[in-house]
Amino acid sequence: MAHELIITVNGRQHHVQATPDTPLLYVLRNELELNGPRFGCGLEQCGACMVLRGTEPVRSCRLPIGEVGGSHITTLEGLGTAAEPHPVQQAFIEEQAAQCGYCSNGMVVATAALLWRHPHPTDVQLRLALDGNLCRCGSHARIIRAVRRAERLMWEGEAP
Repeated sequence: MAHELIITVNGRQHHVQATPDTPLLYVLRNELELNGPRFGCGLEQCGACMVLRGTEPVRSCRLPIGEVGGSHITTLEGLGTAAEPHPVQQAFIEEQAAQCGYCSNGMVVATAALLWRHPHPTDVQLRLALDGNLCRCGSHARIIRAVRRAERLMWEGEAP
Protein backbone atom coordinates (compact mmCIF):
# COMPACT_ATOMS: atom_id res chain seq x y z
CA MET A 1 0.00 0.00 0.00
CA ALA A 2 1.36 3.41 -1.01
CA HIS A 3 2.13 6.05 1.60
CA GLU A 4 2.59 9.77 1.19
CA LEU A 5 6.30 10.45 1.59
CA ILE A 6 8.08 13.79 1.55
CA ILE A 7 11.42 13.97 -0.24
CA THR A 8 13.65 16.89 -1.15
CA VAL A 9 14.88 16.75 -4.73
CA ASN A 10 16.80 19.50 -6.48
CA GLY A 11 16.09 21.91 -3.65
CA ARG A 12 12.31 21.41 -3.61
CA GLN A 13 10.12 19.34 -1.31
CA HIS A 14 7.86 16.84 -3.03
CA HIS A 15 4.95 14.83 -1.67
CA VAL A 16 4.98 11.46 -3.42
CA GLN A 17 2.85 8.34 -3.20
CA ALA A 18 4.98 5.21 -2.89
CA THR A 19 5.62 2.21 -0.73
CA PRO A 20 8.77 2.64 1.40
CA ASP A 21 10.57 -0.12 -0.52
CA THR A 22 10.04 1.54 -3.93
CA PRO A 23 13.40 2.38 -5.51
CA LEU A 24 14.18 6.09 -5.54
CA LEU A 25 14.85 5.89 -9.29
CA TYR A 26 11.23 4.91 -9.98
CA VAL A 27 9.92 7.85 -7.98
CA LEU A 28 12.32 10.28 -9.67
CA ARG A 29 11.40 9.15 -13.16
CA ASN A 30 7.73 8.21 -12.82
CA GLU A 31 6.41 10.62 -10.17
CA LEU A 32 8.72 13.61 -10.60
CA GLU A 33 9.33 13.10 -14.34
CA LEU A 34 13.08 13.61 -14.07
CA ASN A 35 14.93 11.96 -16.92
CA GLY A 36 18.58 12.49 -15.91
CA PRO A 37 18.89 9.31 -13.84
CA ARG A 38 18.31 6.32 -16.08
CA PHE A 39 17.45 2.69 -15.55
CA GLY A 40 20.42 0.68 -16.70
CA CYS A 41 21.06 -2.60 -14.92
CA GLY A 42 18.85 -2.40 -11.84
CA LEU A 43 21.71 -3.93 -9.83
CA GLU A 44 23.72 -0.82 -8.81
CA GLN A 45 26.50 -1.84 -11.19
CA CYS A 46 26.37 0.52 -14.18
CA GLY A 47 25.98 4.03 -12.72
CA ALA A 48 23.24 5.17 -15.10
CA CYS A 49 20.90 5.86 -12.16
CA MET A 50 23.38 7.88 -10.09
CA VAL A 51 22.20 10.85 -8.02
CA LEU A 52 23.72 12.84 -5.19
CA ARG A 53 22.53 12.23 -1.63
CA GLY A 54 23.91 15.37 -0.08
CA THR A 55 27.32 15.40 -1.78
CA GLU A 56 27.67 11.61 -1.90
CA PRO A 57 27.05 9.85 -5.22
CA VAL A 58 24.59 6.97 -4.83
CA ARG A 59 22.89 4.61 -7.20
CA SER A 60 19.14 5.13 -7.05
CA CYS A 61 17.93 1.95 -8.77
CA ARG A 62 17.90 -0.03 -5.52
CA LEU A 63 17.85 2.70 -2.86
CA PRO A 64 14.45 2.41 -1.13
CA ILE A 65 12.57 5.70 -1.01
CA GLY A 66 11.87 4.97 2.66
CA GLU A 67 15.60 5.34 3.39
CA VAL A 68 15.90 8.75 1.72
CA GLY A 69 14.17 10.54 4.62
CA GLY A 70 15.63 13.98 5.30
CA SER A 71 18.33 13.65 2.66
CA HIS A 72 18.72 16.22 -0.07
CA ILE A 73 18.75 14.49 -3.44
CA THR A 74 20.26 16.17 -6.48
CA THR A 75 19.76 14.78 -9.96
CA LEU A 76 21.45 15.77 -13.20
CA GLU A 77 18.68 18.34 -13.69
CA GLY A 78 19.49 19.91 -10.32
CA LEU A 79 23.13 20.57 -11.16
CA GLY A 80 22.45 23.15 -13.86
CA THR A 81 20.12 24.20 -16.65
CA ALA A 82 20.40 24.38 -20.42
CA ALA A 83 20.84 28.15 -20.09
CA GLU A 84 23.30 27.89 -17.17
CA PRO A 85 24.94 24.48 -17.09
CA HIS A 86 27.03 23.38 -14.13
CA PRO A 87 30.78 23.56 -14.98
CA VAL A 88 30.88 19.75 -15.19
CA GLN A 89 27.98 19.71 -17.63
CA GLN A 90 29.64 22.49 -19.64
CA ALA A 91 32.91 20.56 -19.79
CA PHE A 92 31.17 17.39 -20.99
CA ILE A 93 29.46 19.42 -23.73
CA GLU A 94 32.69 21.14 -24.79
CA GLU A 95 34.63 17.87 -24.90
CA GLN A 96 31.75 16.06 -26.64
CA ALA A 97 32.13 13.40 -23.95
CA ALA A 98 28.96 11.52 -24.78
CA GLN A 99 27.84 9.48 -27.72
CA CYS A 100 24.81 7.38 -26.82
CA GLY A 101 24.28 9.16 -23.48
CA TYR A 102 23.85 5.95 -21.49
CA CYS A 103 26.67 6.76 -19.06
CA SER A 104 26.45 10.56 -19.13
CA ASN A 105 24.25 10.92 -16.07
CA GLY A 106 26.50 8.79 -13.87
CA MET A 107 29.72 10.25 -15.23
CA VAL A 108 28.57 13.86 -14.71
CA VAL A 109 27.17 13.22 -11.22
CA ALA A 110 30.27 11.25 -10.14
CA THR A 111 32.53 13.99 -11.52
CA ALA A 112 30.67 16.74 -9.66
CA ALA A 113 30.95 14.77 -6.40
CA LEU A 114 34.64 14.09 -7.02
CA LEU A 115 35.50 17.73 -7.68
CA TRP A 116 33.62 18.90 -4.60
CA ARG A 117 35.58 16.46 -2.44
CA HIS A 118 38.91 16.76 -4.27
CA PRO A 119 39.20 20.04 -6.23
CA HIS A 120 42.40 18.81 -7.90
CA PRO A 121 42.13 15.01 -8.00
CA THR A 122 45.01 12.74 -8.84
CA ASP A 123 44.61 10.39 -11.78
CA VAL A 124 44.02 7.55 -9.31
CA GLN A 125 41.27 9.50 -7.49
CA LEU A 126 39.66 10.37 -10.82
CA ARG A 127 39.66 6.78 -12.05
CA LEU A 128 38.34 5.45 -8.73
CA ALA A 129 35.52 8.02 -8.72
CA LEU A 130 34.41 7.00 -12.22
CA ASP A 131 34.95 3.28 -11.72
CA GLY A 132 31.66 1.45 -11.95
CA ASN A 133 30.14 3.91 -14.41
CA LEU A 134 29.95 1.83 -17.54
CA CYS A 135 30.38 3.48 -20.93
CA ARG A 136 29.13 1.41 -23.85
CA CYS A 137 30.62 3.68 -26.52
CA GLY A 138 34.18 3.75 -25.30
CA SER A 139 34.25 7.54 -24.77
CA HIS A 140 36.61 7.17 -21.82
CA ALA A 141 39.35 9.46 -23.21
CA ARG A 142 36.85 12.26 -23.82
CA ILE A 143 35.33 11.75 -20.39
CA ILE A 144 38.75 12.08 -18.73
CA ARG A 145 39.39 15.27 -20.72
CA ALA A 146 35.97 16.57 -19.65
CA VAL A 147 36.78 15.92 -15.99
CA ARG A 148 40.04 17.86 -16.29
CA ARG A 149 38.25 20.70 -18.13
CA ALA A 150 35.57 20.78 -15.42
CA GLU A 151 38.31 20.97 -12.79
CA ARG A 152 39.69 24.08 -14.52
CA LEU A 153 36.21 25.60 -14.93
CA MET A 154 35.26 25.04 -11.31
CA TRP A 155 38.48 26.18 -9.72
CA GLU A 156 39.77 28.73 -12.25
CA GLY A 157 42.00 31.30 -10.62
CA GLU A 158 42.52 29.22 -7.49
CA ALA A 159 46.12 28.83 -6.42
CA PRO A 160 47.43 25.28 -7.00
